[in-house]
Amino acid sequence: QVQLVESGGGLVQAGESLRLSCAASGRTFGTYAMAWFRQAPGKEREFVAAINWSGGSTSYADSVKGRFSISRVNANNTVYLQMNSLKPEDTAVYFCAADSTRWISWDAYEYDYWGQGTQVTVSS
Repeated sequence: QVQLVESGGGLVQAGESLRLSCAASGRTFGTYAMAWFRQAPGKEREFVAAINWSGGSTSYADSVKGRFSISRVNANNTVYLQMNSLKPEDTAVYFCAADSTRWISWDAYEYDYWGQGTQVTVSS
């Protein structure tokens, strides 16, 4: 079993940066693929970024490519999402997710564990 806790969200102005963290409990963290999703009010939860079990492969949604970067430190059971050049359309609750199959997926249903989310608000 894995428990995920996100942190690092907040209120920033357009063009600023934030780094989100996802702290995981559990002794098998290093075997899981990890991802970030986000959900704005009234909208579907959408894929943001993912990283495979070893950290050797990453994937990004087109809307964040070149601005966001996902990374992981397995020794610390932590996944990060560095968000640069933030835009108002990035405003959402950001969720960390874990996939026990080890491989990256853009589909939310593939992920087995979810955090409670952290709010990111970007003002213009």
